[in-house]
Amino acid sequence: MRSALLLICDAFLINLSIIIAYMLRFDSLNLSGTYLLQYYEIAPIVVFVYLVSFYVMKLYNRVWAYASIGELSAVVQAVTLGSLGVIALTYLLEYLLPRSVILSSWALLILLVGGSRLSWRVLVEHKKGNGHHGKRTLIIGAGDAGVLVARELKNHDSGLLPVGFIDDNISKQKMRVLDLPVLGTRERIPNITKRCNIETIIIAMPSADSQTVREIFALCKETKLEVKILPGMYQLIDGRVSVNRLRPVKIEDLLQREPVELGLGEISGCIKGETVLVTGAGGSIGSELCRQAAGFGPKRLVLLGHGENSIHKIWLELTANFPGLPLGIEIADVRDKVKINCIFQKYRPGLVFHAAAHKHVPLMEMHPDEAVKTNVFGTRNLAEAADSAGTKTFVMISTDKAVNPSSVMGATKRMAELIVQHMARISRTRFVTVRFGNVLGSRGSVVPIFEEQIKNGGPVTVTDPGMQRYFMTIPEAVQLVIQAGSMADGGEIFILDMGQPVKVVDLATEMIRLSGLEPDKDIKIKFVGIRPGEKLFEELLTAEEGSAATRHKRIFVAHPCPVEIAALEQELLLLAQNPTRLKDDDVFAALAAVLPNFKSCRQMRAV
Repeated sequence: MRSALLLICDAFLINLSIIIAYMLRFDSLNLSGTYLLQYYEIAPIVVFVYLVSFYVMKLYNRVWAYASIGELSAVVQAVTLGSLGVIALTYLLEYLLPRSVILSSWALLILLVGGSRLSWRVLVEHKKGNGHHGKRTLIIGAGDAGVLVARELKNHDSGLLPVGFIDDNISKQKMRVLDLPVLGTRERIPNITKRCNIETIIIAMPSADSQTVREIFALCKETKLEVKILPGMYQLIDGRVSVNRLRPVKIEDLLQREPVELGLGEISGCIKGETVLVTGAGGSIGSELCRQAAGFGPKRLVLLGHGENSIHKIWLELTANFPGLPLGIEIADVRDKVKINCIFQKYRPGLVFHAAAHKHVPLMEMHPDEAVKTNVFGTRNLAEAADSAGTKTFVMISTDKAVNPSSVMGATKRMAELIVQHMARISRTRFVTVRFGNVLGSRGSVVPIFEEQIKNGGPVTVTDPGMQRYFMTIPEAVQLVIQAGSMADGGEIFILDMGQPVKVVDLATEMIRLSGLEPDKDIKIKFVGIRPGEKLFEELLTAEEGSAATRHKRIFVAHPCPVEIAALEQELLLLAQNPTRLKDDDVFAALAAVLPNFKSCRQMRAV
């Protein structure tokens, strides 16, 4: 029915454009003139040619309620194709239309057909405008992202009604974007929200640095209104902006740095068409590795993890978002050497991301045997299986706690680094390590703990006023991990640029304020003392390692330190003799034998 009405409308407009063109050409309003009477004879053929061209250009398959530049371009192409068809046909029929009539009718038809389509959009938007209700919303940022957000809010009943923009660009002041005014610069936010009865504020500046976001958010908080944000570009992996991406401001929005610039060609060449295996695929880092790797078109993505619930969750997510991607699901423990070998022989992955590990420092101080079994023996099992299966690249995720380790967790991760470096010397597989600090929002990390404590009314517990840590968002870290993997030659320890360290007490303070509360007034901050194995400051490099730049400005490579392979192998052999009954003293002795700097920590425990 819709298409039939459009066909009738277009047939009328085609004839109307040509009749008007004749009238303009011959300066006459006489509809029964000689030339027009000749046109009436071939009018059905002309209309048929135009309608066929409109059909070929799919003008009847478009939703004109959302007509834009793309739709107008299609109209121009369809009318041009139809005009050329009419010229060819009338030439074959030896009936030549005046060139001026064809040219005039071409312009008129574009105007009439395009106008009819746009008028439908205007009508639809007018109806929406009359019936659209919601919270009066101020959008901060009149750039591409802000315009996309405004368009989404106008086209969907989201419960938000865009009122105008805030933008610091002087050239945009007093201008209108999507028929919405640019009301002023950021300094005027408090005044504008009162004057325009604003109920919600949206920060739509995904490329802004953290300092700018912090300043804008501080002004927004003065208004006591609801504030939402469009995540940073490193979180918008697919680049799509939509209403459902909007969310409350989080601590990572205030700590983010410049967006990561990826070498997409390198990454695509590394992943596309390869079987990619991710260990710890249900964890915070592992699941994000799966999401991002899936977007580069691997031949198969294998999810390997020990926890069935977390693996099931990421499996369902990937199945929904990447329906054409073959997935391998393996519930297995990296400590199970036999099963790990079977899995690697089954899939023969070309690229492995090893993210499985025990990571909680205090718990691993209580259970050093478990740290060794997973972080050391598990890594060795995977590395040897990758070598046997002919894997091209093996990337291990490490931590800044492996540098001059003061904890069992850090020491076992350092031993895992040494195992990977040793395998790089004897294998054709490119074995590399990527080392970085804390990631915001990972399971069991400080941010979720603080969120839960704030939710329960406090206190927020901080170990020491001077405690500092490097922080990075999960998507940002994973993007750099994948980039580092694509740069691997073998044997490197890549160091990610973590920016400046952040005081944990400042993080707690900012999170309390984000919740709309006042530190030490609504929520108390309590200092509980440094826990076993923790350091006040974490390091990313030892003094001996140093670092060198790579072709990516956010990734550095550490100079490998010589290690006594014989001592490493001897201690691994001793520990492996009875892995089910490892004693704490045996673990400490083995770690100290391989890592001399760890001895002092062992001696401190004995005091």
